[in-house]
Amino acid sequence: MIEVKNITKKYGSFTALDDISFTINDGEVVGFLGPNGAGKSTTMNIITGFIEQTEGHVLVNGFDTVKKAKKSKGEIGYMPENVPLYVDLTVKEFVNYMAELRKVNRKVKKERVQKVLKETGLDVMQNKLIKNLSRGQKQRVSLAGTLVADPKILILDEPTVGLDPKQITEIRSLIKDLGKKHTVILSSHILSEVSQICDRVIIINKGKIVAIDTPDNLEKKVSTNNVIYVTVEDNEQKVETLKNKIPGVIDINLIKTNEDGTKQFEIKGQDDVNLNKVVFSEFAKENIVILEMKKLDATLEDAFMKIIKEGGTK
Repeated sequence: MIEVKNITKKYGSFTALDDISFTINDGEVVGFLGPNGAGKSTTMNIITGFIEQTEGHVLVNGFDTVKKAKKSKGEIGYMPENVPLYVDLTVKEFVNYMAELRKVNRKVKKERVQKVLKETGLDVMQNKLIKNLSRGQKQRVSLAGTLVADPKILILDEPTVGLDPKQITEIRSLIKDLGKKHTVILSSHILSEVSQICDRVIIINKGKIVAIDTPDNLEKKVSTNNVIYVTVEDNEQKVETLKNKIPGVIDINLIKTNEDGTKQFEIKGQDDVNLNKVVFSEFAKENIVILEMKKLDATLEDAFMKIIKEGGTK
């Protein structure tokens, strides 16, 4: 468990973090989001013990990051963005070197190295020089070096940055698997990634926590517009005349005409109206064939932008 209690970090007259508090429970995968300069990196560096806070306390599995720095650091595996690797070493040599740095017990070191190589899918290339690996494979090497000491908590800063779509999918899958055995904090600017991987999201802006919730709940909070998209055969005039006839419908607008001549309309309704039901019923009465009907869903990106714009509430 990570407990951040009333943390403030000041650099002279500038306040990077302003009295923030949150808790991350064992086994959670938590996304850490915020605009550039919001205080994400500062918070992560304080949790890892790389820098000290001006005020407040951080407990990592019960160990104070200042008073019990060595103990708290031993609980954490930190993978910063763009980790420098010793490219003239083989994969196995690098992970073995990281095991020595983290003072892994010699009796289990060999076993631990082989275990993380297998977990990260590097066992088949363990004798390759790192300089000959792809960007995605190098990310896995970095992650293996982070895992070799078997930390209870993983802090991953932009783990998929610079990867191609296939590599991103592979790393995401790996992180999901790691979340079954470790507590994970994931910092990423790819909001769809956070939505797919994380149990909860912490959003920080201008040094303050502005939201803590699940991705689903954050999306629901901004899903205030009752909107559906309906694709029909070419009945433009007939559809638009229904605007004032369908109960609860506020507006109907033509969005586009498709290549096959079908037309897509945006239909807005009052918040308490089941648009799917009333539109389907009324269109059927008018003999308008519905080819497709879909709801406009809010995304985590919508929630993020709205919360940052409005200041947010925890």
